[in-house]
Amino acid sequence: MTNPTLPTSAAQGRARPDLILYWLLACAALVVAMVLVGGITRLTESGLSITQWNPVSGAIPPLNHADWLREFALYQQTTEFQTVNRSMDLNAFKAIFFWEFFHRLLARGIGVVFGLPLLFFAWRRMIPVGYGRRLLLILALGGLQGAVGWWMVVSGLIGRTDVSHFRLATHLGLALLILAAIVWTARDMVTLRRGAVARARLRPVAALVLGVLAIQIIWGAFTAGLNAGFAFDTWPLMGGEIFPANTPIAHGILDATVNNPVVVQFLHRWWAWVAASGLCWLAFHVRQSAPVAARVLAALVAVQIMLGISTLLTGVEITVAVAHQGCAALLVALCTWCAHAYGAAARHAA
Repeated sequence: MTNPTLPTSAAQGRARPDLILYWLLACAALVVAMVLVGGITRLTESGLSITQWNPVSGAIPPLNHADWLREFALYQQTTEFQTVNRSMDLNAFKAIFFWEFFHRLLARGIGVVFGLPLLFFAWRRMIPVGYGRRLLLILALGGLQGAVGWWMVVSGLIGRTDVSHFRLATHLGLALLILAAIVWTARDMVTLRRGAVARARLRPVAALVLGVLAIQIIWGAFTAGLNAGFAFDTWPLMGGEIFPANTPIAHGILDATVNNPVVVQFLHRWWAWVAASGLCWLAFHVRQSAPVAARVLAALVAVQIMLGISTLLTGVEITVAVAHQGCAALLVALCTWCAHAYGAAARHAA
């Protein structure tokens, strides 16, 4: 197959940035849906219900009673079942199995929705010059995400009752990195469709905003993985104090920032305002070049703050907590879109 990235006039003439744009936006929407289902899977404690990783045959659910008994027997060997869910019956197991199976099935679906059209676009020379390798890299990151997901699950099967919060953060972070890469490329397609040069640069200040948001999301994943959201259900104070004075810091402050549930919740609470300030700054500076995206980004910041507070006050009620995680994914998408607009505007100004 001819390399679709070769800079030939024929390749340029066949390029269809409009079709690539719609396809990428659909893929981005599926990734956001994946993040939502991942949140439900975690909050329903369903993530350890499937104890094997079979990339192909695993797409087929248990088809009869014997299959269900076999899956249940495998789950009964996990530490989670033996220490937390010993009273669970087969019907209860089916309920948690559903969400983990659906999560994995959706992941496979995203791979198909991304991979097959990519092959078609390459075959028909529809990929704009310079984007073939980038799209292949995004596809490779999707494959890596499947392996990271299993790496995360393995950490919770034996010897503990939940997955490593570090691996959970890696899994979520990689999903959002893929989302950002898709959205940035989609924004390139918008520019190409208008007949302009698409190579916007990620300017340092926009990269800083994205980095601040990434830190907030990582602490959010730590909060989830450590069940730190249950530590205090009041806001803005924690047990009547800004920071609980009697919090034990057994292994030093650096260790506490990633392993102590109270410290992690505290940091997630207050770093949110740093992230919100950065996002609002970015929205303000692209209000001319990307007015709709800027307004949506600013609105999402307000919604996310309210969802974060509500998650605490409701004792991590599942619908609120899932909405909070989904809004984080939307913030990544809109922040990436605005960062692209900021880079493009700076290039035109120069």
